[in-house]
Amino acid sequence: MHTSLTDENLIRLYLPHQPKECFETLYNRYVNKVYRRCLSLTQDSAKAEDFTHDIFLKVFDKLDAFQERARFSTWLYSIAYNYCLDQIRIGKRLKTVTMEEDEEFDMAESQDTLIHEETLQMVKQAIKTLSYEETRMLKLKYEDGLSIDEISRLYEIKASAVKMRLKRSRDKIHRLYEQQYNE
Repeated sequence: MHTSLTDENLIRLYLPHQPKECFETLYNRYVNKVYRRCLSLTQDSAKAEDFTHDIFLKVFDKLDAFQERARFSTWLYSIAYNYCLDQIRIGKRLKTVTMEEDEEFDMAESQDTLIHEETLQMVKQAIKTLSYEETRMLKLKYEDGLSIDEISRLYEIKASAVKMRLKRSRDKIHRLYEQQYNE
């Protein structure tokens, strides 16, 4: 397979006629990076391996739907990140611990924990007031870890415009948080 081709050219040229080779080349290019992203999110090597496998199955099942709105790597990392978070959320919902099972169960939360939780709730409330586009851009930057340049290519705007939109969104959250805090 032509290793000098960009991911996008590889998909365009080889997916229709040589899907196995296309899959294998993209897998070899990104398997380690996807695994590291999964490992950083799960902190569990077995889960990271399973998630990496599942992510590639999902990506290659939907590869024909890749529309090149962003680079392939950006698309892949976004799918990987969202998949891991979904699996972590599902795992948290299913995990239950009874008081008898957890000998060190502590009924009294510290004041710091309560303040942290309250602050987190106030910030979440402030974020809910943002528009979809503001929220999406913040998530791309701070949750998905995309660079300013990657976001600017995704939105087809200048990097300076991305920086300004992110700053305005952060400022808006801060103002709303301050309003809630002072109530």
